[in-house]
Amino acid sequence: MAAPIRICAGCGRKAPRIELLRFAALDGELTAVPESHGRGAYTCRLASCFERALVANSFSRALRTAVRVDPALRDLYTDADG
Repeated sequence: MAAPIRICAGCGRKAPRIELLRFAALDGELTAVPESHGRGAYTCRLASCFERALVANSFSRALRTAVRVDPALRDLYTDADG
């Protein structure tokens, strides 16, 4: 069985879900959640994709709600190239 395909909110690349980081809106705040029910937004494991999604407001658009982004989420990415 093929793995589910998701789209990066930053660069738009299609990839298997396992290769991407998943985010959800919990109480109006963007939260990294590997598994949960409901709407999610995904990014590649590159800090540049996360930053691009922030600048383009892609998280709020994908999650269909306004979200606050904690600066600590950038720590999920080791450096600019992943």
